[in-house]
Amino acid sequence: MTPGELVPDFSAVLTLIRQAQGQALRQVNRDLIELYWRVGEYLHHKTGAEGWGRGTVQQLATWLSAEHPDLRGFSASNLWRMEQFYRTYQGSPKLAPLVRELSWTHNLLIMGRTQGGQEREFYLQAAIQGRWSKRELERQMDGSLYERALTEPARLSPALVAQQPEAATVFRDSYLLDFLNLPAGHSEHDLQHGLVSHLKDFLLELGPDFAYMGEQYRLQVGTQDFFIDLLMYHRRLQALVAFELKVTAFSPAMMGQLDFYLEALDRDHRQPHENPSIGVLLCRGADSQVVEYALARSASPALVARYLTELPDKALLQAKLDEFYALEEERVQGETP
Repeated sequence: MTPGELVPDFSAVLTLIRQAQGQALRQVNRDLIELYWRVGEYLHHKTGAEGWGRGTVQQLATWLSAEHPDLRGFSASNLWRMEQFYRTYQGSPKLAPLVRELSWTHNLLIMGRTQGGQEREFYLQAAIQGRWSKRELERQMDGSLYERALTEPARLSPALVAQQPEAATVFRDSYLLDFLNLPAGHSEHDLQHGLVSHLKDFLLELGPDFAYMGEQYRLQVGTQDFFIDLLMYHRRLQALVAFELKVTAFSPAMMGQLDFYLEALDRDHRQPHENPSIGVLLCRGADSQVVEYALARSASPALVARYLTELPDKALLQAKLDEFYALEEERVQGETP
């Protein structure tokens, strides 16, 4: 190729190859999960109709290993897991298609650590939408994401609820930032620097469709410069998302600064096709009643969330979850004629 000659654009071909490879891998996984489902179904009927027990299944595993040593993953314990897999989901037409979108390892983790269909559906959906690795799925389960999401819904301003009804499913009341290993007396600079240094982990924690746009994002208003701690963009909501970081508990005075930033973003930075910008006050702590009062009359699409630096108290969350279920049951019974 001579100097000055245009370099051909080969990226489109590479994109096609990568897309085909990804589709092939997903299809292989679906076929494998379908195989495990059918084996589990067969064993389920055999154990029920013909009384197959552990001894017979062990014989099957031994025979497969001896006669077909090329086969992997069909030990007696794994065969029983396939039977349990089928038994768990065979009566759930809503969940059965979801399990085929995740790996066997993901499915075993969800099946083994959840207690009911609602919790299983929550983690199946979240793992698929977030494209979580096994490690990230474990981290979210260790952090009791399901319990937190159910008992501590996101606290949104009325303006945000009205403008973006989907926001309640996008944002959370609390975010687990244990991957930062922050010291007890950390500063806002420590928090911001940690989030940018661990940006991939932070984006995973935020959930799908968030894109990073910058830190200390400059807003010029009049002759003065102002800086947003972190600026994100949410593709599905089609809105800029400004994160203000506070290492103290929430105070109503914080709302004024955030309102100002959102006004500047909408006037000078928002594109014509985008929705109004959203503000997130990410604080060390927040009194729920104070937050409710502060957001009640806020004209801005904003929310207040807490960040957690360590795993939450599981016993406390379980108690909250039990209370939530009890109240739900009372509500349903009260509506039943």
